[in-house]
Amino acid sequence: MITLTEENYIKAIYHLGKYGVNNVSTNAIAKEMETKASSVTDMVKKLSEKEYVDYKKYQGVSLTAKGIDIAINIVRKHRLWEVFLVEKLNFSWDEIHDVAEQLEHIKSEKLISQLDAFLEYPTHDPHGDPIPDKSGKIKKIDKILLSEAQIGDDCICVGVQDSSSEFLKYLDKNCIALGTELKVIHKEPFDNSITIQILTKEFTISNMIANNLFVKVS
Repeated sequence: MITLTEENYIKAIYHLGKYGVNNVSTNAIAKEMETKASSVTDMVKKLSEKEYVDYKKYQGVSLTAKGIDIAINIVRKHRLWEVFLVEKLNFSWDEIHDVAEQLEHIKSEKLISQLDAFLEYPTHDPHGDPIPDKSGKIKKIDKILLSEAQIGDDCICVGVQDSSSEFLKYLDKNCIALGTELKVIHKEPFDNSITIQILTKEFTISNMIANNLFVKVS
């Protein structure tokens, strides 16, 4: 039986390793989990014994195929619950992450299957992240960071890189949401800030904001 803590470590390694592809240092895991590196080493050894990760001292940690399957299942549950919270319980998109963090550890496969069907098989969560289907496949869309768009590009907001409450509240304050259409008007060479137009309104956003907003160029 896998524990809640073990699931959290596996999910952290999955995200830090770019969906399980790259090795991750124990220091990076410690920072993500807000714990000591020695505690990470102890946990990684346990996960290695259960064949969830490959661990070699000084070379970092990567997920095994078994570990990736577990991580994808956790991500699937997390994102389905986020959709449920927004669409059925009227949570705002900046409120759902912490609640979904608790719900993602529910073990019942039947519940998650029924939840998926109840929501009519969504492909993306409220932050624009893809939801793995029951076989673990992820439907990807072409997207770039707004900071990579060119002057004159017409774009549609399709996701966020930073899903923190503070960032999402900033977007709400500026009427930016998934599906919002915008045009890149100007890029400032000095600080890489970007002037965008939404409907008839023009305003400037920082490079930090542009680096955390995914768009599709239309």
